[in-house]
Amino acid sequence: MTQGDPQPLVSVIVVNYRGADDTITCLRALSSELDYENVELICVDNASGGDDAARIRAAVPAARLIESPVNTGFAGGCNLGAKHAKGTVLGFLNNDARPAPRWVSAAVAELRTQPTVAAVASKVLDWEGTGTDFVDAGLTWFGMGYKRHAGSPLADVPEAEHELAKDVLFGTGSAMFVRASVFAELGGFDERFFMFYEDVDFGWRLNLRGWRVRYVPESLTYHRHHGTMAAVDAPETGRETFLLERNALAALYKNLSDESLARALPAALALAVRRATARGGLDPDQLDLEKGVSPVETGDIAVPRTTLAGVLAVDRFVELLPSLAESRAVEQAARVRTDADLLPLLRKALEPAYPLPDYLRGHEILVEAFGIESVFGQRRKILVLTGDSITERMAGPAIRAWNIASTLAAEHEVHLMTTNPLVSPPPSVFRVSSGKHRDLDAPIEWADVVILQGHVLELAPSLKKQHEHKIVVADVYDPMHLELLEQGKGVADDQRALDLAGVTKVLDAQLERADFFLCASERQRHFWLGHLAALGRLSPRLYDADPTTQSLLAVVPFGLSPQAPVRTGPGLRASLGIGESDRVVLWAGGVYSWFDPLTLIRAFDLLRERRDDARLVFLGMKHPNPEVAEMDIGARTVRLADSLGLTDKHVFFNEHWVPYSDRQNWLLDANTGVTTHYEHVETTFAFRTRVLDYLWAGLPIVTTDGDAFADLVRAEGLGVVVPAEDPVALAAALEKTLYDEEFAAGCVSRITEVARRYAWPEALKPLVEFCRDPHPAADRLPGSADLTTTPPVRGREMVRRDVDLIREYLTAGGPSELARRVGGRVSKVARQRLRRG
Repeated sequence: MTQGDPQPLVSVIVVNYRGADDTITCLRALSSELDYENVELICVDNASGGDDAARIRAAVPAARLIESPVNTGFAGGCNLGAKHAKGTVLGFLNNDARPAPRWVSAAVAELRTQPTVAAVASKVLDWEGTGTDFVDAGLTWFGMGYKRHAGSPLADVPEAEHELAKDVLFGTGSAMFVRASVFAELGGFDERFFMFYEDVDFGWRLNLRGWRVRYVPESLTYHRHHGTMAAVDAPETGRETFLLERNALAALYKNLSDESLARALPAALALAVRRATARGGLDPDQLDLEKGVSPVETGDIAVPRTTLAGVLAVDRFVELLPSLAESRAVEQAARVRTDADLLPLLRKALEPAYPLPDYLRGHEILVEAFGIESVFGQRRKILVLTGDSITERMAGPAIRAWNIASTLAAEHEVHLMTTNPLVSPPPSVFRVSSGKHRDLDAPIEWADVVILQGHVLELAPSLKKQHEHKIVVADVYDPMHLELLEQGKGVADDQRALDLAGVTKVLDAQLERADFFLCASERQRHFWLGHLAALGRLSPRLYDADPTTQSLLAVVPFGLSPQAPVRTGPGLRASLGIGESDRVVLWAGGVYSWFDPLTLIRAFDLLRERRDDARLVFLGMKHPNPEVAEMDIGARTVRLADSLGLTDKHVFFNEHWVPYSDRQNWLLDANTGVTTHYEHVETTFAFRTRVLDYLWAGLPIVTTDGDAFADLVRAEGLGVVVPAEDPVALAAALEKTLYDEEFAAGCVSRITEVARRYAWPEALKPLVEFCRDPHPAADRLPGSADLTTTPPVRGREMVRRDVDLIREYLTAGGPSELARRVGGRVSKVARQRLRRG
C-alpha cells in the first residue's frame, strides 16, 4: 500500500477457552509485531471460568474482551466476536498461534486487489517454522476436509505447493481473513458444528456462491497444533472423533447438489460405520449367526470409545437433520457453482483418508457400489432462452441461439427454449421446447446458467427475484433500440417515443442483471461499455477485478458452419427459373427498414442496360416469425422493381424464407452477395449476419460503407465497398464482382481464410470458456461491500469545511447563492432524518 492509502480496519478475533497463557502471548504478538496499524483486537472468552478473563484483561488492555455466558465452541465464539467487530475485514486467529509481521498486510493487499476473493487462507507452519500445518485444502467425497501436507517437514513439501498463491476450497479457522460483509451475508460459521469443520463448511459455501478463497503464503502464522484442545480434552475420549464424524456428514448434507447427495450420502453413512468398527478393531462378525453358533451369551460387549464416537456421530447427525434441511434449502437456492466446478479444489476427492485394511476394503466396495467416481462429474445444465421462432426457417436470433446450444451441448446438458409458439426444429442433440412466461420458472430452476437474448428477461421475473443469484449471460448482439429508431418512423410520435423507452428499459434490465455479455463486434463492444458505464455497472469493484472488462463483455460475432456448404437439392436457379449461365447477385436475408434495397434496385436498373444476363434475388421477403411486424420497405422495394419492369426478369422476390438447412443450395447458385443500407447510427453498430453466409459460400461481397463488415471487406479485399445511396457506384461494383473473373477469384481466395475466423466453434470461444467456469460478475457477488470508507468530518474539520464553502458560495454568486445552497442543505438533512425515522 502506498503512503496515504486508506487502510481497512481489520478486526482480529481470538477465542479463549481455559488457555489464558497462550491467549495472552497471541494478543501481545498481535499488538506489537504486525506491520499493519489499523487493527482492532477482540478476544472472546468462551465461559472459561476461573480467572482467565481477568488475567487477559489485565495483560492486554488494548484488546476488547467479550465474555460469553456459555461455551459456544470455536464457531460460536468467532461469531460472537464478529457481531462486536467494527472492521470491514475479520481476521480469525487461534489463541495458540502467533502471526508473522505481514500476516495482516499481505491478506488485506489480496482482498483489495482481488474483489472476487472473499477470504484469505493464511500459510500456517508449526511453532518452529519447520513443519507444515496448512498450505492447501482438500475434501473427501464423504465430507471430511483436511489440510494437505499437514505434519510433513516443510523441506519435504514441493515449493509450488506452499510458496505460490492459489485458490482453495477453504482456509483453516486457525488463521484466516474474511470480508465482514460476506461473513454476515453467509451468517458466519455454523454454530451447530461447535468446533472442527466449521471452516470447511464456510469455505465450501463461499465457493458455491461464486466467491473465491485464496491461499496467500505471505500471510504467515505459526501454530501449536491443538494446543488448546490438548488442555481441555484427550484424543482417547473420542469427543474429537465424534465432532469430526458428525460435522463431516453435516457439511456434506448442506452443500452437495441433489444429484450428488443422492449417491454420496448413503455411501458416506455406511462408510462412517465401517470407519468406526475398523478404528476400534471391533469384530463385525461376532453377532453373525452364519459364522457359527457359539454358547449363548447375553452380556454387554465392550465397544471402544473410538468406535462408539462414529456410531453416535451418525445418530446425532440424524437428530440435526430437520434444522440442517432448512440450511440446505438456503445454500442450494443461493449456489451458482456446480459440484463439478469445485472438483479441482477438492484436490483428491477419492482418497480414503484412513490407512486401515478393513476400512480401505469397505471404502473400495462403497465407491464401486454407489458409483462415487461419477458423483462430481455431472454435466452443467445450461438454458438458452430466445423469443424467436425455432423452425426450419429461422431468423438471425434463432440461428444464433441454435448454434450456441449446439456448440455448448458438446460439454454440457443444454435446453434451448423459446417463448415463441412457433416450434418445429430440425433434429438436434439437445432439448428444444416452447413455453409462455409462466412456463419458464421450472427450466430456470433446473439450469446452472441461463443465456438469454431479446426481450426474454422481461418474461422471466423470477431471474430478478427468487433466482437473483442465478448466473445469467445476456446476448446483446442486436442493439434493438437503435433499430427501433429507424423502424418506428411510421408510428405516431408519442407512441414511437414510448416504444423506444420500453425497448431501452428492456436492455437496461439486462445490462443491470447479467454476469456476462456477448456482443458482435469491437464497435458494439465500445457502445455497450458506454451503456454499462452510464448505468453504473463499471464500478471500481468490477474494474479492479478485471481492468480490461473482457471477463464481463466479450466479442462473440455471429458465426457460420465450420463445414463447407454442400449441395443437397435444388437452389434458386431451379426454384425461380434462372438460367445456368446468368450471373446472380443474392440478397441473403430479410428486408428491414434500416436497409436500402431501393438504391440496389436502381443500380440493377442501370446494370441491366449493359449486362442483360444479370439477376438479383431476394432470399426471403416474409419474416418466418409471425410476431415480427411487416415493414413497408419490402412493399416499396417490390413496387419500385415493378415500376421499372425488373420483377421476374432481372429482379426476383422469393416470398417465404428458404429453410435454414437448405440455404446453402441457394447460396451456391449465386455469384455475388450484396447488402446495402442507409447511413445512420444503426449502421455504425450493426452486424450484418447475412454477410457471414456470403463468407461461408465463398461469394465476393458488395456492401455499403459504414459498418463493421464494410471495414472487414475493405481491409481483407473480400469485395467492393461503396458509398451509401449511390446507384452508379453500386452498379459498377456489382459488375466488377460478377464479370471480372480475376478480381472475383482473388476475393474468393481471401474469403476462405477469413471464413475460418467466423466458424461457430471459433466465434463462440469466449462463451465456451465462460461456461466451463461460470461465475457471478464481481459487482454481483452476495455480500460485496467497500473495504475502506471516508471517515465522517467532525469538530474543527467540519467548521473549517463549512467556512470554506461559505467563501466559495459568496464568491460564486453572493448572498443569494449562499441562501440557495444553505436551503438545499437543510432540506437534504431533513429528508435523511425522515428516512432514518
